[in-house]
Amino acid sequence: MSLHAAGTGPNLMKKLGISLYAVVVVALMVWGYYQAIYVAPNDAMQGEIFRIIFYHVPSASVAFVFFAISLLGSIGYLTWRRSQPDLAQKADAWALAGAEVGVVFCTVVLITGPIWGRRAWGIWWTWDARLTTTLVLWLIYVSYLLLRRFAAGPQVQTLAAVLGIFGALDVPIVYMSNRWWRTQHPAPVFGGGDGSGMDKSMLGPFFWNMGAWFAWGVLILALRYKTERLHQENASREQQEALESRV
Repeated sequence: MSLHAAGTGPNLMKKLGISLYAVVVVALMVWGYYQAIYVAPNDAMQGEIFRIIFYHVPSASVAFVFFAISLLGSIGYLTWRRSQPDLAQKADAWALAGAEVGVVFCTVVLITGPIWGRRAWGIWWTWDARLTTTLVLWLIYVSYLLLRRFAAGPQVQTLAAVLGIFGALDVPIVYMSNRWWRTQHPAPVFGGGDGSGMDKSMLGPFFWNMGAWFAWGVLILALRYKTERLHQENASREQQEALESRV
């Protein structure tokens, strides 16, 4: 077998695997949409607008997961940046990818929430505890991405890691906000005590959409991690070539 064939074989399989996974993700998204629009019944109090819950809550849950990945990557980078630089760079790539995907889903939350609130409360926005802490979370991670995009210097990754860890501290505050404080926001779907929960007829559509949105997030995360690793490798190669040219 030629070196070219040996080199392209694994790459081809990876590309086919990603393509197949992307097809599965699209199928899940379509099926989730069908479940949310055509299978789930109307809510007795809110009617059709309640269907937005099948996008609003999954996007929030998935955002939390990817911010947690960013947190772990940031901790990993700070832990290994001196002792194991290669491993630290991989952790940093996960941190950046997790933050980017988390911001995407958190943006969906901040779009769908006011649409729902406009119909349920009669206003687009209120400085409710849940809404405010979610906005703060989004602003912190947007700041993280701006720092990574526009700042320069050897300490950027370190500063970003610290900011990523700081931002993640807001996640449990967002999650617990409508348990700790009086709020207009609806009770949690699960584990919120009186007033929480969901009719059994809605659980199937809800979990189908939760799985679909999570699968979509994993796809974006994997692609962004791969892209960032290529960027890191190219930057390292250019730096090495610049050093060699001075010798």
